[in-house]
Amino acid sequence: MKLGSLKEGGRDGTLVIVSRDLTRAVRATGIADTLQRALEDWSNAAPRLNALSEQLNAGCAPGAFDLDMTALAAPLPRAYEFVDGSAYLPHVERVRRARGAEVPASFYSDPLMYQAVSAGFYGPRDAVVVPDAAYGIDLEAEVVVVTDDVPMAATPAQAAAHIQLIGLVNDVSLRNLIPPELAKGFGFLQSKPRSALSPVFVTPDELGDAWQGNKVHLAMLTHINGQWFGAPEAGVDMQFDFAQLVAHAAKTRPLSAGTIVGSGTVANQDTALGASCFAERRTVETLETGAPKTPFMAFGDTVRIEMLDRDGRSVFGAIEQVIRKAG
Repeated sequence: MKLGSLKEGGRDGTLVIVSRDLTRAVRATGIADTLQRALEDWSNAAPRLNALSEQLNAGCAPGAFDLDMTALAAPLPRAYEFVDGSAYLPHVERVRRARGAEVPASFYSDPLMYQAVSAGFYGPRDAVVVPDAAYGIDLEAEVVVVTDDVPMAATPAQAAAHIQLIGLVNDVSLRNLIPPELAKGFGFLQSKPRSALSPVFVTPDELGDAWQGNKVHLAMLTHINGQWFGAPEAGVDMQFDFAQLVAHAAKTRPLSAGTIVGSGTVANQDTALGASCFAERRTVETLETGAPKTPFMAFGDTVRIEMLDRDGRSVFGAIEQVIRKAG
């Protein structure tokens, strides 16, 4: 099934079930008023939501309505946790090679991960608001999973059973603020503002055979200003699968229902498949020509991120955003 949230009912929105073709929706009235509430009682809520989803897709759900994508908030307008990994090591390897640095051996056995902003997410059609274009505005097209309650020290096999939903994120980065922040040795803060989530999250069964080995085996398609930017395969070159990433996050603490875990920027060894962020494209240019040629994003630029199934249908809906100056 596919789940989203309308921009109504307060900060956490109103939970809706969305049809498989993303054209119709129905409120989850009487089941859960928000997605967060549903995740906190997932074993009871999920079967009832799924039954309503079947009615909706059969065209007989009472109260169903035509879906307006601009009316959607992020599926989780705010979350208790958002932890973001960097599971695609081709990206890490290229970035380090471009600056003459080696990849530590531990990167191949221990996932990279940081605590991201979770107090608020942009909706799929909301503008990305930034104070200054000189900050180096970048997108990062990623896959995310959402968990129910995960116990501390869960193994990857145990963690896999707690992955309940899958979606996309535009993990916005301000690249020119990152080096001085990391130089302090205390991690990201100002350089990692709010991110945007896809119109809907879907249950793993919705992906069919595209969900295998706790990975999504579809291309991450990105367009900038209407022009193709990249379509790397999300199921290829992912060093750590989502069960491993969830287990890594839960090593020393339980994860609350509604925790979002990100894959990091999707990237492949095959650079002909394009990029999922400007930093990646600029790194490839540096390795090929000695210097980057493509600038970061400017105010007025647009980004579109989505995944299509094997029949060319949008799975999660598209994140479509414009970059806008604050104020």
